[in-house]
Amino acid sequence: MALTLNLPPELEQYLLQEASQHGLSLEAMALQLLTNSILLKQKQTEAVNLLQSWLDDEDEEEQQETGQYLIHALDDDRLSERKLFPPEMKGITW
Repeated sequence: MALTLNLPPELEQYLLQEASQHGLSLEAMALQLLTNSILLKQKQTEAVNLLQSWLDDEDEEEQQETGQYLIHALDDDRLSERKLFPPEMKGITW
């Protein structure tokens, strides 16, 4: 597919500099930047969808168990004897 773009001078200058630095033609650089942008957007959408599926998960008991496991794992793996999540501070600071 052929595409003709009218670029503002600043964007044209940026594209020319990038193409020169990478040893690419202007068309190849524009295609690479466009492809990278689309791929990044797709990855971001996938990450958002995954996070949303976790939020939509209605298994509260499993979430509570996972949270408790993480708290204990973080406390057990400390070099200090001081707990990161002391039980007496539950509901106050965490």
